[in-house]
Amino acid sequence: MALNPLRSAAIACILAFAALPARAADYANPQLLTSADELRAVTEYSEVDMGVSYSEDTAVIDVRPVADYLESHIPGARHLAPNAVADPNSPVPGALRPAADLAVVFGNLGISPDTHVVLYDDKGGFHAARVFWLLEYYGHRKVSLLDGGIQKWVEAGYALDKGPRRKGQTRPAIALFSPAITPRRHASADYIIERHDDPETLVIDVRPTSAYVKGHIPWAMNIPWKANLKADKTMKSADALIAHFESLGVTPEHNIVVHCQNGLASAHSYFALRLIGYPKVRTYHRSWVEWGAADDLPKAVTEAG
Repeated sequence: MALNPLRSAAIACILAFAALPARAADYANPQLLTSADELRAVTEYSEVDMGVSYSEDTAVIDVRPVADYLESHIPGARHLAPNAVADPNSPVPGALRPAADLAVVFGNLGISPDTHVVLYDDKGGFHAARVFWLLEYYGHRKVSLLDGGIQKWVEAGYALDKGPRRKGQTRPAIALFSPAITPRRHASADYIIERHDDPETLVIDVRPTSAYVKGHIPWAMNIPWKANLKADKTMKSADALIAHFESLGVTPEHNIVVHCQNGLASAHSYFALRLIGYPKVRTYHRSWVEWGAADDLPKAVTEAG
């Protein structure tokens, strides 16, 4: 007997979901996290020029210093220096380059609207997460982090490449990247001040407690970003992350602003909250380096016990 088309589609969806790694399937947004095995499954090796491509429109981006990239990287990965998105001329360290400049940066990496971008580093996503947040802020919807970074790729037994692009290999085609700013992913100092008395808005300072106690936004909670990771630098399970945030009163109903020192660590907690399905999360990327230096913004110091 022929199956009803709608029923067939439903069964196909169930089977596809069941095929996901068990831990990834627990996340509300499992597509934001890519495992080494999943990445290897779409990797294609050319017998002609010994180059690497991906069977889907995938761009793998290595967000580490260039010396580390040249020493070894995932085959076919393109390089983006950790601070390439920061404006070297800004008086606020870590502030972003102008949108037009960043459009060129991403376009030169071959990122088009249809590209699935997989980002990795060797610090549990500390550097890669800022690029993840920035791409989402600029309207790119197909982006994920490689869980556990380059270390997990190696632990899975997959080969690394060395040096620059091999002779004969083609460069990624330059793409037209057009930022489509998504305001709900970004917060400014004014945004935080205006919502000081809003009980539905939570400000989370993700810096280490040792930095938080020396100076912080008076109504900010301290939830260090490293609590998002397991010892092997992979993301904690969905249950563990949800229990962690909810035990501190951070629930999906809240409008959440995360910040750190200069926009790096805050993006990691932004990613963790997005991964478990929190819908209203923003990054104050200028963070404490701007707030702490501003004479007209309130500050607090936590006295020793």
